[in-house]
Amino acid sequence: MKLNEAVSKRLLELLAEKNMTQYQLYMKSGVPKSTIGNIIHCSYDSVKLRVIHELCQGLDMGIPDFFNSPLFHENHLDP
Repeated sequence: MKLNEAVSKRLLELLAEKNMTQYQLYMKSGVPKSTIGNIIHCSYDSVKLRVIHELCQGLDMGIPDFFNSPLFHENHLDP
């Protein structure tokens, strides 16, 4: 799987875990709704760490927690 796909899946997981909508995340993080949608739909080849940091703030978590998922294990990611 590509890294942007892993980020998309992880974001969807976290939204479900926290019972949040994309709109609620936008309101809490300040990341534009269109950006959140583009991340989820893998419209970007990569996502800036700054954006992930802002999403994490909206999700009330740290960056290490965001990446603490089997989705990001090397054997799951394309080189």
